[in-house]
Amino acid sequence: MFAHRGASGLFAENTRAAYQRAIEEGADGLEIDLHLTADGELVCFHDATVDRTSNGTGAVAELSLAHMRSLDVSTWKTPRLPGDYGGRHDQLMTLADVLELMTEAGRDLDLAVELKHPSPFGDRLEHTVLRTLLRFGWDPETSVIPSGARGEHAVTVSFMSFYPGSLLGLSDMVAPDKLCALFSSVTRAQVQKRLSRLPFAPAVRPAVRPVVAAVMHRTRRDSEALVWNGTVGIAGPGLAYVKTHRAEVKAWLARGSRLRVWTVDDPEDADLLLNLGVREITTNYPARLLKAVTPAGPAPR
Repeated sequence: MFAHRGASGLFAENTRAAYQRAIEEGADGLEIDLHLTADGELVCFHDATVDRTSNGTGAVAELSLAHMRSLDVSTWKTPRLPGDYGGRHDQLMTLADVLELMTEAGRDLDLAVELKHPSPFGDRLEHTVLRTLLRFGWDPETSVIPSGARGEHAVTVSFMSFYPGSLLGLSDMVAPDKLCALFSSVTRAQVQKRLSRLPFAPAVRPAVRPVVAAVMHRTRRDSEALVWNGTVGIAGPGLAYVKTHRAEVKAWLARGSRLRVWTVDDPEDADLLLNLGVREITTNYPARLLKAVTPAGPAPR
């Protein structure tokens, strides 16, 4: 059970509070999103801009880490934080911050790193991630970081992206079973959402909609191909995709691929996936899902 951007149903996504709560609730691992700042630092942030989830504006790639740390990234979701989760300006997390939190957790954990593309920095994003992991003792062969006072625990790292090029670039160094191709069904609403993020005037968007839709379909097919040809060992479809592509799901499972499905917050959906043979689920509410799918799952704090 991966906590999607932490326990993001309760606390602001990708914040210290969300990650800490997810670990306390018994999540098997954390799912995080990574961008590079203007000064080359890895920050845990989902969007390419800070507008939606902070009191600031602008592109992450154009802001320094110091500027990012000065922003309020939690009040929009949770005005008051428990004291042991840090203050308002402790909530922005870097990859190094997350690794420190996880290696000090006192148990085995998984870390699912989503590499956010398109990035203006290209594959510098992947290179910076790998350098940071190596600094923490990451073993490329096993994708494990030893943790605990005597190395008795481990943080096992996997890499995810919606962009096939990111995973292809990593495949020379990372084993297939630690690579996850993310994809979803391409709907009219998703195309419209993607269009709204592009720097086109509203009057121009209808004309470019078919092009955007074609690119999105091609990217999804390329991601699926990475699963079919074994370049990646983990298929990462959205829940809606699983419900409409049962044949592909069953075929991947039958040939030994793992499935990591996002974002699953309804216990009935979790039961559906478990009955299909899916064993990795990403959720905003780890305690709720754990309680639903395990007879003695940990209760919320």
